[in-house]
Amino acid sequence: MTTATKVAAAPAAPSRPRRGRPLRWLPLAPATVLLLLFLGGPIGYCVYIAFTNMQLTGAATTDFVGLDNFQRAFEDDNFRNAVILTLVFTLLSSLIGQNTLGLALATAMQRASKPVRTITGSIVIAAWVVPEIVAGFLLYAFFRREGTLNAILDWLHLPSQNWLYTLPILAVSFANVWRGTAFSMLVYSAALSEIPKEITEAAEVDGASGPRRFWHITLPMIRRSIGTNLMLNTLQTLSVFGLIWAMTRGGPGNRSQTLPVFMYDQAFNKSLIGYGTAVALLLLLVGAVFSLVYLRLMRDEV
Repeated sequence: MTTATKVAAAPAAPSRPRRGRPLRWLPLAPATVLLLLFLGGPIGYCVYIAFTNMQLTGAATTDFVGLDNFQRAFEDDNFRNAVILTLVFTLLSSLIGQNTLGLALATAMQRASKPVRTITGSIVIAAWVVPEIVAGFLLYAFFRREGTLNAILDWLHLPSQNWLYTLPILAVSFANVWRGTAFSMLVYSAALSEIPKEITEAAEVDGASGPRRFWHITLPMIRRSIGTNLMLNTLQTLSVFGLIWAMTRGGPGNRSQTLPVFMYDQAFNKSLIGYGTAVALLLLLVGAVFSLVYLRLMRDEV
């Protein structure tokens, strides 16, 4: 009998008993029940409300209306304006502002002295620790017509303007950059500290300039951290409400009315809970699309 025949004729190894496998999930049962109760329950109820005409006032009954709320959203010019402003706000304050400035600060702090790193880190993180609504009032005082920015411009004999009226979406984008850059700085500081010094030193010996080392060595080695930071920053920026509400309340008109502000206005100011909840589900869908794109990009890099 050949070796192959003996192997083929050998009895299969007995499978391990599966009785103990369900017991492995037993410690997770309480957490699973709590998640289903306090997270899955409200989400399921919101999905139900989105398909009804529920109102805070003025309606004695609530009827199932199917996809009417979603159809109304896509036909609403104010909703389309909110989608565009949300994308602009996310692009300016998250993808460009927080990400770029956070990476620049992390890179600069690597070469700075310890006192400079301590002072810079404390200032940047202090802006992050401040509650969102407090940060909104601080930036409102900075950008308002009689605020700090115009006082500085007047002192420099430069033209001033009412920034919250003329450029509201840029003002709230800057405010979000000021408040959220610390997170990107911390992520990139941790990623940069993991790069072996031998690699950068070898590239420096070979004559590679600073920009070339940064482009060809640093960025490729922290690309996973870049993807993670972009995903988390994007999801956080999509849900920003208190900062914008404190500074502009979505105005003037609807020129800074992003999706969270539009959703709040429809649900609570106009009492259209069903319609506002449908907008919230669409915002959740936008966040899911961004997450899938980032996860796909990060998976392709592995």
